[in-house]
Amino acid sequence: MTDAVLWSLRSDCPIPARLSPHTERVQRWLDEQLPGLGLPLDGPALDRLSRAGFARYAGRLYPSADELDLRAVATLFTWFFIVDDACDGPGRLPSDQIRALREGTLWLLREGTRARHPGLTGPLRRLLVRAWREPRRRMPARWRLRFTDAVGHHLHGTWRESVEKTAGRPPDVARYLELRRATSAAYVSYPLIEFVTGRPLPDAVYFHPLLRQVADLGNDLLSWYNDLASLERDRAGSGGHNLVLALAAERGLPVDAAVDAAAELWRAGMRRFVALRASVPSFGPALDVAVTDHLDGIADAVRGTIEWTLESARYPVPAPPD
Repeated sequence: MTDAVLWSLRSDCPIPARLSPHTERVQRWLDEQLPGLGLPLDGPALDRLSRAGFARYAGRLYPSADELDLRAVATLFTWFFIVDDACDGPGRLPSDQIRALREGTLWLLREGTRARHPGLTGPLRRLLVRAWREPRRRMPARWRLRFTDAVGHHLHGTWRESVEKTAGRPPDVARYLELRRATSAAYVSYPLIEFVTGRPLPDAVYFHPLLRQVADLGNDLLSWYNDLASLERDRAGSGGHNLVLALAAERGLPVDAAVDAAAELWRAGMRRFVALRASVPSFGPALDVAVTDHLDGIADAVRGTIEWTLESARYPVPAPPD
């Protein structure tokens, strides 16, 4: 049933799907780089990383990026997904190690690629150094701070989720929705729009209340879609950290009915997203191109997540029947 809902929501999404023409070359490049980093992954694990298609995900979110920038973004995506698996998969890191990883990551992002911290060492550090070098070199200090804050927010959410799972505290819907905005890493992906376009926004515009509402809704839409795709896995080990499971528990619904409820929330959110995006005013000729890039990038994150979910080996969703 969930598979049919995923395809139905794709049909209901009015955002056009886009893909960088550099995607396949960047994926091949990424596949060549990973074995030399010393990651604790055997051949089958590296093959799973390749078939997950993180470069393809980056190419869907940043379809206008040039090839070198797409390499940097795809490397960052790979780092975040490896961290996500370490913090949320079977045999996940204990909460104190996740907190140490957060501190080590923030230290490197703030202090530079030569900075050392015991919370981030070895292959994970080498991978992040490689990914961060070009954004740090090219982007202004205010952008680096904004990106670092977004990473900190994401990893703090990852730590909070780990603590709640360990304590056996399933979240209610309101708490889950707030926490999910952190664990999704969408807020990390948004500043990268400015990196690939080369047009960073002033903080007053980036944090404008209307742009923040669009960003929040975009985060919700891609996160809720992911929750539907990962429902069966999450039923086994998420401790209730999934929109469908939180709705089922709070409303006393069977899981199938909660799937329908989550899908209706998604459709209502998409209608509001379209209306809000259309209502963003002009910020003047010096900024409107960058604002349009930002809004388009948030929309690409929503549609790109849908497309990548349906094509990635990470979420084996069968094709709909003819």
